[in-house]
Amino acid sequence: MKEFFKFVFASMVGFVLSFIVLFIFLAAVLTAVITSAGRETKADVKPGSVLHMKLDFPIAERTDKNPFANMDFFHLENTKLPGLNDILASIKKAKTDDHIKGIYLDLTSLQAGQATVEEIRNALLDFKNSGKFIYSYSEVYAQNAYYLASAGKVYINPEGLLDFRGFSSQMIFFKGTLEKLDIEAQVIKVGTYKSAVEPFILDKMSDANRQQVTGFLGSMYDHFLEKISASRRIPKTSLAKIADSALIRNARDAVNYKLADGIRYKDQVLEDLRVLTGTEKDKNVNSVNLKTYAPTAEEKSSSASDRLAIIYASGEIISGDGNEETIGSERISKAIRTARLDKKIKAVVLRVNSPGGSALASDVIWREVVLTKKVKPIVVSMGDVAASGGYYIACAADSIFAQPNTITGSIGVFGIIPNMQKFFDNKLGMTFDGVKTGKFADLGTVTRPLTEAEKMIIQKEVNDIYSDFTIKVGQGRKRSPAYIDSIGQGRVWSGTEALKNGLVDRLGNINDAVKSAARKANIKEYKIVEYPSQKDPFHALFDNSADKISDYLTKKELGSNYLYYQQLKSALQFTGVQARLPYSITIN
Repeated sequence: MKEFFKFVFASMVGFVLSFIVLFIFLAAVLTAVITSAGRETKADVKPGSVLHMKLDFPIAERTDKNPFANMDFFHLENTKLPGLNDILASIKKAKTDDHIKGIYLDLTSLQAGQATVEEIRNALLDFKNSGKFIYSYSEVYAQNAYYLASAGKVYINPEGLLDFRGFSSQMIFFKGTLEKLDIEAQVIKVGTYKSAVEPFILDKMSDANRQQVTGFLGSMYDHFLEKISASRRIPKTSLAKIADSALIRNARDAVNYKLADGIRYKDQVLEDLRVLTGTEKDKNVNSVNLKTYAPTAEEKSSSASDRLAIIYASGEIISGDGNEETIGSERISKAIRTARLDKKIKAVVLRVNSPGGSALASDVIWREVVLTKKVKPIVVSMGDVAASGGYYIACAADSIFAQPNTITGSIGVFGIIPNMQKFFDNKLGMTFDGVKTGKFADLGTVTRPLTEAEKMIIQKEVNDIYSDFTIKVGQGRKRSPAYIDSIGQGRVWSGTEALKNGLVDRLGNINDAVKSAARKANIKEYKIVEYPSQKDPFHALFDNSADKISDYLTKKELGSNYLYYQQLKSALQFTGVQARLPYSITIN
């Protein structure tokens, strides 16, 4: 027995020591990650270098300083992924960097929305004015990737593929799924085109929804063809015919129809770059990647006393603080308020990239925009999407900029309350009973269907919110509520269409919005400050770490199907009355 206890004791001591050693090791690794994250290093760019732009990651509006945002939790590795702000800054920096001879685009797996690609493409075209080269190579070009590549020379693998067949948009419908589960989606909405509810009550697109999608998708496609036509010097009608007939079926077709400049293997690409940069034959081309080339804080700094604030509002709109991937009403309204009260900040640019969300949270942010407009210029720059609640928070600004392929509008309101009575009864064998002190005390419960009186109460609330929405848009755009209603009704528009109907003021990028805000404030020299402030690495470590690990594992498991999981998860989290875009739009 004595030997037994000795063995048990020894095992316990070994376990405790192993745990301590492991804890110290993990602490050391995490400390190293945090320390490196807080330290910026300037890239060592040698003469005759190439800026290698490999855009194989989701492009956010700005670089996330959280060292754990892109952490591989199995290998404890972190990769800094530059946001759109740093990508644009890098291209601008490379234009005047004498050591950079050109840009090499690696677009095998581009992950960005249409307006984001537009911003990068415009920056590349500006870079091209310096006389430096832009060289693109890929084994497979999706249409978004090709649009970006068309800013320069385009080369493709001999066995590669260039997708050029036109745009398509697809919705997922859950009606059949809900019916199998005996769940009824009780819908209350305002807006003929407000199709966010359609996936829950229909099994295909309504005529009104099909009409609006045909409109904005056609507008975006027309812009796509127009810009490629200008870059490749191919008539737009010819490009449309090539796409409609699916004439690009292999790499040789791409060259024959002049969409690509040549066929190359990777070794030939490297040889081309060697010649373009004047690199000696037996030496490797000097290259620098976006992750290290982006301007450091020191390079971005300015001695100007005046400041211009850029406030990033990206993601779904929710109540509370939110994070880098959502627009929390508390966090964003505080950021706008901080910029408004800071006397050194002379103007504000609100960068909106949002499909909308909570109508209440949107109104909280709208109020801060209105108050800011009274004391200093505030200009909105729209990203890939600024629709519904995303447009709500933008409409009061002095001026609104959008890209031609920005998705906007969707001025409409809806609410969904599931009736799960049959699900609980038929699938789970559960029934509910209770006591209430008033007729409407349990209004909104999911355990029974709504009564007609309850439906009328909720419909009135939705109608009132829609009326308020159109009035506020009318005030911001200097139009009558009746006119806003005529272009509202939940209808989605492209940026080009929105310019024509008065929902936006100009087509342009975030830099155009910044310049406009500076002019309105009568300032020429200014320092740009970004809000909301990002959390320091130590706080980021403990910020929803369990959710991040769970999300990481889900992405690993689902791969490209993660998009559908996100859409379903988002739909199930609707609370309160929503001002939200009907769907996510992906164009390959």
